[in-house]
Amino acid sequence: MSRDRGPRRLRRLDRNVLAAASLTALSLTASGCVVVHGEREVLPAATRAEAAKALEQFTTAYNKADKAYDASLDADRTTGALADMDTARLKAGRANNPGGNPSHTPLKLTDAKFTIPEKAGWPRWFVADAHGNKGGDARWLLVFTRGGLDETWQVAYLTLVDPDDLPEFKTDKDGWAEAVPADSAGLAVAPGKLSRTYTTYLKSGGASFADGTHTSAWREQREKQSSRPGLATQYIDEPLTNGDYAPLALRTADGGALVFFTTRHYEKQTAAQGASVPTPNKDVLALTTGEIKQSLTMRFVSNEVALDPAKGSGDGQVSILGRVQGLTSAQGE
Repeated sequence: MSRDRGPRRLRRLDRNVLAAASLTALSLTASGCVVVHGEREVLPAATRAEAAKALEQFTTAYNKADKAYDASLDADRTTGALADMDTARLKAGRANNPGGNPSHTPLKLTDAKFTIPEKAGWPRWFVADAHGNKGGDARWLLVFTRGGLDETWQVAYLTLVDPDDLPEFKTDKDGWAEAVPADSAGLAVAPGKLSRTYTTYLKSGGASFADGTHTSAWREQREKQSSRPGLATQYIDEPLTNGDYAPLALRTADGGALVFFTTRHYEKQTAAQGASVPTPNKDVLALTTGEIKQSLTMRFVSNEVALDPAKGSGDGQVSILGRVQGLTSAQGE
């Protein structure tokens, strides 16, 4: 079942995502309870009050880092894909503006809702869904995770999604959600295989994913850009599935899952003899090593959020609801 909402909305949401990405591209206390054998007990990842506090602390740290262009100020609040993108963004910003961000506008997240799964073992995690003052009408989805009681909540995934695309989650009588294992066999694509399935699709196409901005339209855009007068562009896509890049999934009310996952992408531009690679912008140059003579290879990290239907339901296609991508490094040759 495709969740694609049509070209006009997709173009608007894509602009919102790009705009927000350019401005961006707690502890589980006892609270009167004693946690025994927390690694085996099925428990909510956090209380709702603790989740709200984690969101507040992340936003404060994020704004300090953005204002100063100093990655050390929110390094303990980010991990995984977001940490890669945020660190590179701040590095480029500081290189071009050593005195800080002259365009800083504090991020404000309001109307926050929290989806908190019950699970045993670590890591434990939850999803915050909020309205931001950047990104238009899109909802900001942030996945907080930590590997132990003595660790700080960190955001591993940050994506923006059209509010009409957000699914209803399966919850119990107390409002706690259900985490879906990475190897779940009851979905169109197991969450642990979604990153590789997506990178394979980007290379070869197929029917695994519904048409949309981040699937068919992205492949078409790449095809058009791959060969231009005097310039050839090659693309390589790699899955990222381990450690801080592990996929995380929540059961939806219809039996499917909302899955957050990560991919890495390389884009190599090679100029023909007698031609030159187009001069990249100052932020790309700040992250580039080597001299750009005949080629420039850019490395990106991308985090996606997808609706993964229950196996055998609808057309069985996965829908990519949102994707935020950031340049992490570049190499000139």
